[in-house]
Amino acid sequence: MGNEKDGAIYNARELGTGKTLVLGLQHMFAMFGATVLVPIITGLSVSATLLFAGLATLFCHFVTGRKVPVFLGSSFAFLGGYAAVAASGAEAGLSLSEALPYACVGVACAGLMYLILALICKSVGSKKIMLFFPPVVTGPIIIAIGMNLAPSALNNCAQNWPIALVAIVVVIVCNIWGKGMIKIVPILLGVVASYVVAAVTGNVDFTGVKEAAWIGLPFQMKDTVFGLFGGQVNGGLLLSAIITIVPISFATMMEHVGDISAIGSTVGKNFIEDPGLHRTLIGDGIGTAIASLFGAPANTTYGENTGVLALTKVYDPFVIRLAAVYAIVLSFCPKFAAIITAMPAATIGGVSLILYGMISAIGIRNMVENHTDFQKSRNVIVAALIIGLAIGINFSSALGADTVNGISGAISFTVGSVKISLSGLAVASIVGILLNAILPGKRTELPHNDKLSGSLGKY
Repeated sequence: MGNEKDGAIYNARELGTGKTLVLGLQHMFAMFGATVLVPIITGLSVSATLLFAGLATLFCHFVTGRKVPVFLGSSFAFLGGYAAVAASGAEAGLSLSEALPYACVGVACAGLMYLILALICKSVGSKKIMLFFPPVVTGPIIIAIGMNLAPSALNNCAQNWPIALVAIVVVIVCNIWGKGMIKIVPILLGVVASYVVAAVTGNVDFTGVKEAAWIGLPFQMKDTVFGLFGGQVNGGLLLSAIITIVPISFATMMEHVGDISAIGSTVGKNFIEDPGLHRTLIGDGIGTAIASLFGAPANTTYGENTGVLALTKVYDPFVIRLAAVYAIVLSFCPKFAAIITAMPAATIGGVSLILYGMISAIGIRNMVENHTDFQKSRNVIVAALIIGLAIGINFSSALGADTVNGISGAISFTVGSVKISLSGLAVASIVGILLNAILPGKRTELPHNDKLSGSLGKY
């Protein structure tokens, strides 16, 4: 039987096959713009991204007893980590394709952190754990992520400012004045509009599209983590990648809590209690770990799809699973991936300029909405050191930064014969968490409500 409440339809299948198929397609397009943008920015495989976003979503639904209408798409929170590892790889003489598997190892380890938190939440309850990751810690980390990435967006924009401006203007117009689905997918519309203008004006090279096959495998083993072990592994870079990227998971796990709360608020159910936060964390964490092993980005709960739920009033998780199947099917079309890969750098830059700024803005909003008290000296010190260290180390020439060649600064040291490099974000995250734990004064508990929502997986 269909369940209705305040006019909302929870069982999409009662609408009929045709409408259900369209609803699933709508959810797929809602996540599409932001999800494929991550591999375009990082150099990862678009096809693998779509495949493992779909598989991770289906796995998460399985773990949660098919109760939570959640879609897992690419996370933007780890972009800084990918960039830092790529820069360290370049310093070690590795190409981008050779360095990315090292970053993927770090992301896989970050995914395992979700499992540790899930186990602790199940054992002692989530409230006690949240005391160590309040907004005064996670907020500045999120702010630093966006600020560190902003220069790369401007570099891409500079390749063709008119094309970049088309993307910027369309995103702003759709976000501010759009209604319905237009307001939910401004990133996708900005990308499409800018891409079309670039194509019409002869600024797109479609050679790769013509040469690509219609059907093929979504990934090649040489581009996965498993491809690392076919040759000489750089132990120092591997360890540095893990230490650089794992701390980012502290912010994304808090984001996960917020998004699950927001979905529950939209649907009118408490998913933190049933099926339980530990189950959603397991779904997200394992989905991220497996995706990264096969050369796809980290996954995260997607606010865009929560917006579609609110718009359509159809809350049946079956529709989300249908969107996941669509993504999986598309992943086996190399020609489609080639179309995405051919996107001009200026288009990416225009969208990214807004995106990275909004990532930082989300960090600010996270602290404001949770009433972080900056009258307290301890909070000022924690936030100041996180931002100062993250940005200062990243752009410090004394620590090896070379902005012309895209090389970030890092604190490096040698253990035995292994050189370890810690990015600014890694150092800042570790320092912030430790300071918040040891400085005198009350630690603010992170509340379980939709104020946490502000997905780093979206704009």
